[in-house]
Amino acid sequence: MHILIIEDDEEIASYIIKNLTEHGHSADHAMRGDEGCDMAMAGGYQVLVIDRMMPGMDGLDLIAKLRQQDINTPILILSSLGDLDNRVMGLNAGGDDYLAKPFAFSELLARLEALTRRRQGGTQETVLVVGSLEMNLLAREVKRDGTPIELQPREFSLLEYFMRHSDQVVTREMLLQNVWDYNFDPQTNVVDVHISRLRGKIDKGFDVQMLETIRGAGYILRDADA
Repeated sequence: MHILIIEDDEEIASYIIKNLTEHGHSADHAMRGDEGCDMAMAGGYQVLVIDRMMPGMDGLDLIAKLRQQDINTPILILSSLGDLDNRVMGLNAGGDDYLAKPFAFSELLARLEALTRRRQGGTQETVLVVGSLEMNLLAREVKRDGTPIELQPREFSLLEYFMRHSDQVVTREMLLQNVWDYNFDPQTNVVDVHISRLRGKIDKGFDVQMLETIRGAGYILRDADA
């Protein structure tokens, strides 16, 4: 991905760009809203990350101007204003997603990848492979070391999400939003229950455990053969 970061906090922008680069992506940075607007209009970006409050031009005004000029590049709004009213305001202005500060880079990256997949009309992959684990999306089949694994529909969706974000920490909130389509925390243990069931199916009988719990952070699916 080639990404434009429009963010007046240089420390946050540097953090994002450093991590994007480490994950094989490229990024440009604008400190001011008006500068970022000119760069976005020039094109060449798969996705834009736009702060809400910036010098030169407010983030929402910037987004509105881009949409008025038929710039349809996916936009993720990044803001310390994370309450419901501000999220709704940002989406109504033309943003495609909204992430509140502070944030985990793994979640930011997952959201950016989701935005680009949507714009491309969905991924063309039919088979996902992480180490010895293989998922056939068309046949709805999962195997590890060639051994078939029977999964319930929700377990299949959960594992698909993990495989698309392998070797990345995935938070409980990310799973609730992307696998269960919850836009709020319903105070349920549904994630823990399904993680336990999934782990029992993909790791049981194997020497190396692939699905790990990262205490205080979330979960990670590791390549057992790496």
